[in-house]
Amino acid sequence: MNAPLPPGPPLRPMAKAAVEQWASFGERIDVRSPSEFADDHLPGAVNLPVLDDAERARVGTLYAQVSAFDARKIGAALVARNIADIVSAHAADKPREWSPLIYCWRGGQRSRALVQVFAEIGFRAVQLEGGYRGWRRHVALMLTHLPQRFDFEVVCGFTGSGKSRLLTALAQAGAQVLDLERLAKHRGSLLGDLPGDPQPTQKAFESGIYAELARFDPARPVFVESESKRIGRLQVPDALLEAMRASPCLRLEAPQPLRVAMLETDYAHLAGDGAALQAQLAPLEKLHGKRAIARWAQWAAEGATAQLANELLELHYDPSYERAIERNFPRHRDARVLRVEGTGNEAFEALAAAVIDAREER
Repeated sequence: MNAPLPPGPPLRPMAKAAVEQWASFGERIDVRSPSEFADDHLPGAVNLPVLDDAERARVGTLYAQVSAFDARKIGAALVARNIADIVSAHAADKPREWSPLIYCWRGGQRSRALVQVFAEIGFRAVQLEGGYRGWRRHVALMLTHLPQRFDFEVVCGFTGSGKSRLLTALAQAGAQVLDLERLAKHRGSLLGDLPGDPQPTQKAFESGIYAELARFDPARPVFVESESKRIGRLQVPDALLEAMRASPCLRLEAPQPLRVAMLETDYAHLAGDGAALQAQLAPLEKLHGKRAIARWAQWAAEGATAQLANELLELHYDPSYERAIERNFPRHRDARVLRVEGTGNEAFEALAAAVIDAREER
């Protein structure tokens, strides 16, 4: 006769956390389907779906076409099997004190099922109240007023003057930096797509911005680049853009040869690919004509990147920048000027140190 199983820990009431508590949990588990997770998720979350996309579609079809009862029967079997796999693969080595934050779409059955199993094992799993839907509402609300808490310093300068390089150096030196182009996975210009690294969704972009702002100290400045309203196909939240445009500026000034050299590095993937460049520059045809676009594409195909960068700066980027900066960042006229002396890390580390020292002397 088999020995009875040892009694488990007493079942506790299911622990729940408000969305404002999300950052206090070191591990966050998203049990939604992979496609839901890809659209957006809590920062740092791992995707352990209790129903994958095909299973979720199957249960939804049964619910709509047969009955809720039949859908729940099938769904329960699928969820049970998937949770067993999650426990074996992800929770087997976790200590009793492990306390992950678990969520689904709206804090319903999918997350509740995994939290319940973890609780019966003895883990301190917690369900996010309101689920991802609550998170999304929280992010939208916070982005309407959180930017007003910070003192931004806006890094301005013509295309190719090294704004992103300065932000990187500032971050490495310990300054608070909101790198919107990094979050958007885009360099901000017409040619700014990063090869092999598509932009996130608008929701994921906003979650990333909120997560960065949430970890900053309002008593310290936040450095940010003078972005336009759109970065690629993504839109900077209105309240953040308004705060940036009202902020003091730093202006990078770099000699034309250095700007060309930095552009050649940033857009090296376009060298030798005239067709790709021509496709990306097609929106400029009305401004500069077919001949100019064809000429630039030919230079790219031939590897004449310095010649290409020079003419793009003179005919397109610089005039566009002058109009935009004057219209959107009026305080650039009073900006402190930082002169770029080189393209290497050392040059921008020196500039970052000078910026930080100047702040500390105020």
